[in-house]
Parts: sequence; structure tokens; C-alpha cells
Amino acid sequence: MGDLEIRAAVATDVPAIIGMLADDPLGAQRESPEDLTPYMAAWERLSADPNQYVVVAVREGRVVGTLQLSIIPGLSRRGSTRSIIEGVRIHADERGSGLGTQLIRWAIDASRHQGCRLVQLTSDKSRTDAHRFYERLGFEASHTGFKLQL
Repeated sequence: MGDLEIRAAVATDVPAIIGMLADDPLGAQRESPEDLTPYMAAWERLSADPNQYVVVAVREGRVVGTLQLSIIPGLSRRGSTRSIIEGVRIHADERGSGLGTQLIRWAIDASRHQGCRLVQLTSDKSRTDAHRFYERLGFEASHTGFKLQL
């Protein structure tokens, strides 16, 4: 399957990232890969923020996975810094290969390196396979999340 590299994403990776975000039933409803304008504006904001890490997994020159890691300093938990993992996606032909595990472990290690005391993530209630995956990696479904669309 070739060597795998996990590296910081660059602007030219954005189309592949958005393609993966759109390639599932939920993503197909909320992403629009045919118009990259809002994604490139978001990329500019993300790449200017030192607490945001968008990474890609690349195999044989092709982007096959991605996630975003946000580092958030806080006052709670005795002034702990935490990280949030978002936008985890694996290319359809790489699912089940162990790549997701490698990406999440990368994020956990990067969080430790940044001094985080907690790593958190959310997953849509309908993604039961993802829930089992995260639990196998040691995550606990300890909270109920709430969202308000603006």
C-alpha cells in the first residue's frame, strides 16, 4: 500500500480534503465541493491561527485522510489546555486499513506535545461505527453535546 506520510496540509490539499468531507451521507448534505470559495477563505483563517492544525495523510502522492486539531487554552480543569479533533475523514478506498487509528494517534501525540490534559471530539449520533472506533481507542462517551445552527 506504499509509505504513509502525515503532514501539515497546504492550500493545494483543500480540494481533496473537501472531497473526503463530502463523501458520506452526512457530508453530502452539508458540503459543496464544486465551489471552493468558502473553503479557501476558511483555509486562510486556519492557516493564520497557530492553534489550528489541519493535517493530511498522504500515500503514494495522494491525500487519503485528514483531520483538524484545535488547541484551546482554558481556565477549567485547573487551567488545562485541551484539544478538539474535528473533520476526521478517511478516503473510501482506505477505510478499514488502520489509517484512522494512525491519524487519531497522531492527534493524541500532538496534543500531549502541546501540553494538553484532555483530548475531546464529537461524532454525529448516526455514526455508530465511528463511536465504536473511538471507544476502541480509549475515548469515553462521557458528555451529551449540543449545537445551535446560526
